[in-house]
Amino acid sequence: MTSSSTIEAAERDTRGSDFARLSRRISEAGLLERRPGYYTLRLSLVGGLFAAGWILFAAVGDSWYQIPVAVLLALAFAQLALVAHDLAHRQVFRSRRTSEIAGWIAGNLGIGMSYGWWMDKHTRHHANPNHEDHDPDVSPNVIVWSTGQASVAKGFARLIGRYQAFLFFPLLTLEGLNLHASSFRALRRPSLKHRGLEGTLLVAHFVLYFAAVFAVLPLGKGLVFIALHQAIFGVYLGCTFAPNHKGMPMLTGDDRPDFLRRQVLTSRDVRGGMVVDIALGGLNYQIEHHLFPSMPTPNLRLAQPIVRDYCAELDIPYLECGLYDSYAQALRHMHAASAPLRAPKAAAEQ
Repeated sequence: MTSSSTIEAAERDTRGSDFARLSRRISEAGLLERRPGYYTLRLSLVGGLFAAGWILFAAVGDSWYQIPVAVLLALAFAQLALVAHDLAHRQVFRSRRTSEIAGWIAGNLGIGMSYGWWMDKHTRHHANPNHEDHDPDVSPNVIVWSTGQASVAKGFARLIGRYQAFLFFPLLTLEGLNLHASSFRALRRPSLKHRGLEGTLLVAHFVLYFAAVFAVLPLGKGLVFIALHQAIFGVYLGCTFAPNHKGMPMLTGDDRPDFLRRQVLTSRDVRGGMVVDIALGGLNYQIEHHLFPSMPTPNLRLAQPIVRDYCAELDIPYLECGLYDSYAQALRHMHAASAPLRAPKAAAEQ
């Protein structure tokens, strides 16, 4: 997540630039103004969905009918994660402290994700999207995102790399667990602020989570419930973020276009209307979000025609496609990126 200071620095650096001229148009349209009414409604609905899921869980009791409840709670967890995303970008509250407190409640206590760890990671992503050396979202820990990464891949990434496009969605079932594990690993980093508070809230989340599940369900059903809940949560999160940058141009070394082009050329927007807007939490307007991270979610749709027309004026490619097409592009890119791992030499080395 790009902090306000990072955004302000970027805007200072680009004063009089192509981005600065676009920024003035957006500002004059009033699209950077807060939307307290929208966020009051959204936070109430998401909080209500989260609470309703657990109330329904208690009401259903010891039954296999808990399976649809697990699905409902997975959706609630993912929507709460999207709220935490907006909080970290300071789209909701003007105050940094208020945003942090709400982020700890939604992230650490609500879904078992370290708000501070994810905020740091996402800030670095926003500063250098799709840059192999600087964007943590394209580090080759599990998936390789370029032929260069594939050529030097080791460990798990090399093991699955040849088939990664086919394994991508199955692997997303583990994304929720990876998020939890990464959050606890981050507590060892001295650079993580408020480690004591974040750790306490993470532990509280899992104590309450397991206590609730096993107070209602016996061991076998409880484990099935947890597995299904976490798997769907992971798939939903992955499907929310995958359409945005995967399959878009990768940057390496000294590749560093100006701010406007760096954000537009590495991102894509996803069409789909209100259903997609709600399901993806507004992140389907990824180009606009990357250009103006603190812009309230409902304003991204309004900013889109301004940004799209401005890109056309400057002859900057602006990509928008349907949801399924975005996944297809991402999978084709992953398959192409892993080509070196399917070469005879690579197979012989294994």
